[in-house]
Amino acid sequence: MHLRYTKKMRSEVSLYDPIGVDREGNEITLIEILGTHAEVVSEIAEQNFEQKLLLEKMSKLGRREKKILVMRFGLDDGIKKTQREIAQKLGISRSYVSRIEKRALTRLIRELNVEGCQ
Repeated sequence: MHLRYTKKMRSEVSLYDPIGVDREGNEITLIEILGTHAEVVSEIAEQNFEQKLLLEKMSKLGRREKKILVMRFGLDDGIKKTQREIAQKLGISRSYVSRIEKRALTRLIRELNVEGCQ
């Protein structure tokens, strides 16, 4: 109930915001009632943020570069494919997949470094 009320007031909710008090009068935060250690929840939130940033930066890649990275690192279904599997699926050589992957990763690293410097 408290979350619905505060959601109308602002768009972001911190895991460490107080959402009520316990029987002894101590503040209760959202992170305490999630049932998971705070470090794990923070890690998952950070990982989701980083994945969103990565996908945003990947939109600047070419169609083939993006497709190869998605298949190579399992970004769509969680199943990582080898360069050989990707080459067979796309009808190109494994070495060409390797070159495209390397070029795409170099571009992504450059984009992410530019983001970090701002």
